[in-house]
Amino acid sequence: MKVITRDEYLADVAAGMKEAVLQAQVVKVAKDLGFLAYHTHDSRKSERGWPDLVLVHPTRGRLLYRELKQEKRYLTAEQRKWLAALAATGADVGVWRPLDLLQRRVHAELQAPQPVPTSKEQPR
Repeated sequence: MKVITRDEYLADVAAGMKEAVLQAQVVKVAKDLGFLAYHTHDSRKSERGWPDLVLVHPTRGRLLYRELKQEKRYLTAEQRKWLAALAATGADVGVWRPLDLLQRRVHAELQAPQPVPTSKEQPR
């Protein structure tokens, strides 16, 4: 019997994880940390390329846009366009893959501090 390392094990698990499983686990982690999570369930009539998840933490002033991808999948041109456009506005954008969840990068990014805007104006 061959003994594998922790990293090899995680890579193997990540390689087999479907995007729907990744999304369910990411949403659970986010909600456990106090985030609201939005996902367009049927995007066939929506603009192509919009990120899979919009995560908002109402008391910490956090807003994240995340595209979810299986380990060997690549972003489409439309997804790259949206992420670049959102990033150009200063938005917190990124791509999460199964290995990011298993290695706790997702957790770290959700728990990272972000300055709360200084504007006292309330949304209308």
